Amino acid sequence: MTSQKNDMIELSQEKESGQASSQSSLKYKPALIIIVAIVLLVAAGLIPRLLKNAALAKETHESAIPRVSIVHPVYEKNSGELLLPAEIKPWVEAPIYARASGYLKSWLTDIGTDVKAGQLLAIIETPELDQELDQAKHRLAESGAALSLAKITADRYAGLIKTASVSEQENAEKQAELQLKTAAFSAAQANVRRLAYLQSFSRVTAPFNGTITARETDIGELISASKELFRLSQTNKLRVYVRVPQEYAARILPGQTQELLIPELPNHPFTAEITRTAKQISNDSRTLLTELEVDNQSGKILAGSFGQVKFVNTNIKPALTLPSNTVVFGEDGPLIEIVNANDQIEMKKIKLGRNFGQTIEVLSGVDKNDRVVSNPSESLTDSTVVSVVETVKNKKGGIK
Repeated sequence: MTSQKNDMIELSQEKESGQASSQSSLKYKPALIIIVAIVLLVAAGLIPRLLKNAALAKETHESAIPRVSIVHPVYEKNSGELLLPAEIKPWVEAPIYARASGYLKSWLTDIGTDVKAGQLLAIIETPELDQELDQAKHRLAESGAALSLAKITADRYAGLIKTASVSEQENAEKQAELQLKTAAFSAAQANVRRLAYLQSFSRVTAPFNGTITARETDIGELISASKELFRLSQTNKLRVYVRVPQEYAARILPGQTQELLIPELPNHPFTAEITRTAKQISNDSRTLLTELEVDNQSGKILAGSFGQVKFVNTNIKPALTLPSNTVVFGEDGPLIEIVNANDQIEMKKIKLGRNFGQTIEVLSGVDKNDRVVSNPSESLTDSTVVSVVETVKNKKGGIK
């Protein structure tokens, strides 16, 4: 009985202790909820800000690094052909100047007109020259009359000296006067011929067969002796000038037949023959000036236009090429900027070869595995850290 009573007392005590503990827990629970809520609110505001600051710092760091595009050098195909830019010129070309001064009365030919040698191109009015010629003719007549009188007098004195009617001195004077009048008459004749010759230049004529390519005058214009009136070109045959790089100069010989290509006529190559070379390498460009001749009876090739000459069978070695926009010209010559394994800029000096327009040949200073900066900025220097954002495809050009 006593044992049961003790158990009941212990059970009652445990119940009271549990109730006290429960009441204590309920007392601190609101405070705990408030603390947790505050922590959550702080975390909700702080975490996005920290993430935003981290993203901003990363973006700032990345934006501080220059971004570049790169391109790799490529080899041209070796087909034994060499394609070089060419300058096309008329076979004969000459400016037509006035030799007589005056006013242009009329012009008879305009640009694009085919003319023959000796054909009249223009007429110049020369009033002053006409007056000078008229005056010279009168002086010639005067000199002729004086010469006739001097001749008669000299002949008479030559006859009188035989009868001693005149002295030797008098006869010598008359003979000398005859010579003087003769010389004066010859000078007057020469002056008339000179002025007549100048007057003939009032009719401007073509010196050779050709085409009028320029007219630099108009009716009524004051013409001086140094005034260019027309430009005449002979284009039935053309001269083609090419500068051949030194390394290929030994293979270029007169008599060889090559091809002239015109961009506007892509499917119509023209046969051109090498006529001569300068036989000397230019100090400026290290090239050999080469002249070719091409027939143009059809008139399809316009003198002065751009062309390309394709030299065949020249045993050309394949060469590395880069886009033209990768080359920087500094004080020490052409340079390129490459990105090394550490993503840093390195400036490299190169030696250039042929220029193909969009691409350019590089003879030395570059490797096919180099990462070359496209459109390099002047702000990039050695050891500058960069970020590669794009690899540009290097289009092949030049040798086909």
